[in-house]
Amino acid sequence: MCGPNWLKRMAHARGWRALCDYFAILNGDQAYARYLAHWQSAHTTHSVPLSRAEYYRLELERRWNGVRRCC
Repeated sequence: MCGPNWLKRMAHARGWRALCDYFAILNGDQAYARYLAHWQSAHTTHSVPLSRAEYYRLELERRWNGVRRCC
């Protein structure tokens, strides 16, 4: 049961999990998860949290609106 094939499968599964976690960081999924965790701990008395689409739209506006230069 715990032979070399089992170890290879576990290593392969960990590699895929790490790759998926990396892509979740890149595409912002973890940022939305952090937003939801914060909302649940601090803002539960308000109506409802932003949807994923609303959150991403507002985050893009926050990042790209305004002056982005030093001089």
